[in-house]
This record gives sequence, structure tokens and C-alpha cells, in this order.
Amino acid sequence: MLFDSVPIIDVGPLVRKQGHDAMAEDPGVRAVVRQLDLACRHMGFFYVTGHGVSPALSQAVLDVGHEFFSLSESQKLRIGMSSASGFRGYQKLGENVTKGHPDQHEAIDYFKEFEPSARPENPLVGPNQWPDSVSKFRPLVQDYLGVMIGLGRTIMQGIALALGGPRDLFEGDRAGDPFWILRVIGYPPVSNLNHVSDADGDEVGCHEHTDYGLLTFVNQDQNITALQVKTKCQKWIWVDPIPGTFVVNIGDMLTIWTNGLYQSTLHRVINNNDKYRVSVPFFYEPNFNARVEPLSFLQNNSVGIKGAKYAPVVYGDHVIKKVLNNFG
Repeated sequence: MLFDSVPIIDVGPLVRKQGHDAMAEDPGVRAVVRQLDLACRHMGFFYVTGHGVSPALSQAVLDVGHEFFSLSESQKLRIGMSSASGFRGYQKLGENVTKGHPDQHEAIDYFKEFEPSARPENPLVGPNQWPDSVSKFRPLVQDYLGVMIGLGRTIMQGIALALGGPRDLFEGDRAGDPFWILRVIGYPPVSNLNHVSDADGDEVGCHEHTDYGLLTFVNQDQNITALQVKTKCQKWIWVDPIPGTFVVNIGDMLTIWTNGLYQSTLHRVINNNDKYRVSVPFFYEPNFNARVEPLSFLQNNSVGIKGAKYAPVVYGDHVIKKVLNNFG
């Protein structure tokens, strides 16, 4: 099966049965699980509705993002990112680099904070930085993080069932204590990009890439289309915002755990509009110290995969390398 557009999945039945011992037998859950499996196998991207996250909260997070990015540069740089801050905080336009290209966006990056006992050589150790100039920013984002962590766990339970495993397949040492990353990103308009073929230059909001971890949930302005996904047919398609949804995509760690059954998908951002765009992607990740390797029961499967296709990686080492490549 080939998708020529991003499928929409109502995950309401899964959300309502989350944590129930018999959730796998529920007809509504089984229907969601089938849709998740198809989307992850054939697209790597899907919209979710019925997720239970307040639309008002989602919009408020976008609004405080707009408020922050409207501040003067000197105000924004009060929480400037540096190695001393654990690579947390504000980065100016063009400071983020994807595959050697500076990206035309500005952003604030937040990571799950480490316990005081965390190894001191970990370059990501440091406090998150919050803008004092936007009073509602911190409480809103912290509330949002709480609900998104719960949603990430719920969708991962559905994916566990889709793979034929128990619902807690990704709990415990895999993702029972998930690391997370949240970015508040601002994309200025780039009106001189008139064609998709222009997207190889240094005026792209975010150059083509796959994501590091398990799942990404994209909360985005509703009146601007800027996200593109590369389909299995090697065609770039636009992913229009749909009110009340998140755009979800799978990341590289899920590709490894599924032994390539579910493939992370290339995507990019081209804000070829006349409006400033804010996007808030939330990245639901494995445990920081998780050893990620193909699940044994997926090393010989019905699609002809024989043996492990990927070498084991430690998630924390992987994400540190990625962050240092992007910002270091």
C-alpha cells in the first residue's frame, strides 16, 4: 500500500482505554491499532484526532511562542543557548544546522532535566531557560509537557500492539522513563522561494531530515502550510494544518527497534508564505540510557527481513552526537 497523503487517525478509543488490562481486546482499540500499523509501515507520518489535549492549551502554547519571537533580539538573548546551558535556550536565525545547511528559523530548545547525579561529562546537563518577559510562557509550556508525555505513552502502547507485542513493550528499560525534547520554533516568511525545487538553498526553514527518537508531535499555526513530507514514491507533499490535530511522525529509534519495519520519513519546512509561522514539536524519546536494538521477535518477519539490520545504539549517546552536530 502506498499513501499519497498523510492519513488521519482518530485515537480516541485508544486514549479512553489507555492502561486498561483488556485494552487489546477492545474493538475500537483494535481498529486504531490497525490504522497505526498501516501509517507507520507505509508513510511514517499521520495526523491524530481524539487525542484529548485541550485545543485552548495547544493554541496558548503557540500564542506565547509568537509573543516571545516578537521581542527584541536583546531580550531573546537573555536566555541564549550555549554549551554552559546544556544546549538549552534560545538560538538565533541560522544557528541551527541540518546536514551542513543553516536553517532559517529561530527557536527555544527544552530538554528533560537530569537528576543531580547525572554524569558530569554529559554535555546536555543544565537547567532549562525560561523567558521572564513572557509571564505565561513557563506555566503554559510545563502544563503542555505533562499532557504530551501522557499522549506519547498512549500512542506508544498502540504501536506496541500494532507490532504484535504487549502494550507495555516500550515501558521499563526502553521508554518507561522517557527523555523528551520540546522546541518552540519561529519561521520567518521566505517569499523568494517560489518552487519546491528551490529547497536546496540556505533559505529553507528546516532542511530535510529524519527525527532522532520515537515519536514527534507537531503543534503548528493553523493558517500556514509549510511542512513537507517525502513519500515512499520519493515525492514531496505538503502537510496542511488540520484544526484539532497533531501531525505525528516516527523517528530513528523506532526504526531500529522495529528492525526497519517502520521507517522514519524525511521531512522539511518551507515557509513560502507572507506570515511568520510558529511550530511547537514535542519529541517523545526512549529512556536516555536505553540500549536500542532490533526487537528479537521482529528480526525474522513476514516482510522478508532476516536477522538484525541495525547495530545497537545507546539513545543518549545518539542524541548527544546529533545535538553537538547541530549546535556544537
